[in-house]
Amino acid sequence: MRNQGRIQLSDHFTYGRLLRFTLPSIVMMIFTSIYSVVDGLFVSNFVGKTPFAAINLIMPILIVLGALGFMIGTGGSAIVAKTLGERDTERANHYFSMLVYVTVVGGVLLTALGELLLRPMCVLLGAKGEMLENCVLYGRIVLLALTAFMLQNVFQSFLITAEKARLGLIITVLSGVTNMVLDYVFIALLHWGLAGAALATALSQMVGGVTPFVYFLRENDSLLRLTKTRFDGRILLKTCTNGSSELMSNVSASVVTMLYNFQLMSLAGEDGIAAYGVVMYVNFIFAAIFVGYSIGTAPVIGYQYGAQNHAELKNLFRRSLVLMTLSGAGMALLAEALAQPLTQIFVGYDAGLYAMTLRGFRLYSVSFLITGINIFGSSFFTALNNGVVSAAISFLRTLVFQVVVVLVLPAIFGLDGIWFAITAAELLALAVTILFFVLKRKEYHYA
Repeated sequence: MRNQGRIQLSDHFTYGRLLRFTLPSIVMMIFTSIYSVVDGLFVSNFVGKTPFAAINLIMPILIVLGALGFMIGTGGSAIVAKTLGERDTERANHYFSMLVYVTVVGGVLLTALGELLLRPMCVLLGAKGEMLENCVLYGRIVLLALTAFMLQNVFQSFLITAEKARLGLIITVLSGVTNMVLDYVFIALLHWGLAGAALATALSQMVGGVTPFVYFLRENDSLLRLTKTRFDGRILLKTCTNGSSELMSNVSASVVTMLYNFQLMSLAGEDGIAAYGVVMYVNFIFAAIFVGYSIGTAPVIGYQYGAQNHAELKNLFRRSLVLMTLSGAGMALLAEALAQPLTQIFVGYDAGLYAMTLRGFRLYSVSFLITGINIFGSSFFTALNNGVVSAAISFLRTLVFQVVVVLVLPAIFGLDGIWFAITAAELLALAVTILFFVLKRKEYHYA
């Protein structure tokens, strides 16, 4: 019997109910982002600058591989939520089960491929000597948990669709705490160095991916359960198309990070990569708030779209834009206020690196003013099962615009051009997002 006090996808959402419903997914994303942040914090302070820079160099590759799970989760949950809105629970469970099993198979294949190609990929990124060996060591260990990490990304979306966002929060917090505790034990107490950081991350990802898998295998009171199913290529293709924007966001971000690292290596050497790594760690957490909100609202939007409830779609769209605007302003101010203490925590041991990081942090944080609207815009069209528009926003925002500005602005402003690049790219993306909001408003009846 379902808990009548639970917020349901079919409810009318006020600001308060919307925040309550999305809070677990926001915290889930924050704790997910903590993996690399905590690793970086311990490695920077206990192991050294070169291993710290190595994590920043190898991380984009690991994120790209794990992002396939994020694509299946966001793209698939939109389809499943729409099917639930059409009152076809059995079919929704078949879709859900098939997508989870595909993730497991894909994770195993990608793990094998990643282990095989890791060293040449690190060489292509410019790693050599001690940094190359550090990249390979960290990458090989973390790759062993890739399937679990992909499952964790999948279940982050499906737990919300199943109206079990609170359970998702508990699992993610447990996973994040596992990572933090093991980092302290393996690095600070046992002195296992970079290998300890990688092992802590891998074990915590196992917790985050395997636990919800077991939950959905058993009888439960959620909307979804893993059942016997059959492969459906049409649904898998639609899932991948629908979730392509989320995959594009992660892949593009990783490609752009590699480009940033290349530019920084030429302008400031390893210190530049380390400084950018600190800025990115904080960006992971701040962006996680926007991403978490978008993931949290997507199943509701998909459900209401499937139910053809245009009035509630308008309500969700309007309130979401207000929340993204206000939270963006708040986070930009908060980032400016926390710039000094956060930089001190990561690289306070090196005066030159501290000064570089602090300036970069303050210039970069201006972008938070508008990032949230762009992230929500892409997710909004994913939830409406329009993967083409969603992917277009994501592709332009995270790849095209950023590649252009990171190549052009440093030639004009030097190192400051690196830090300004993200804000310039987000401004260009905002124009595209608003354009699509206007063009599609009559087709989907949300404004």
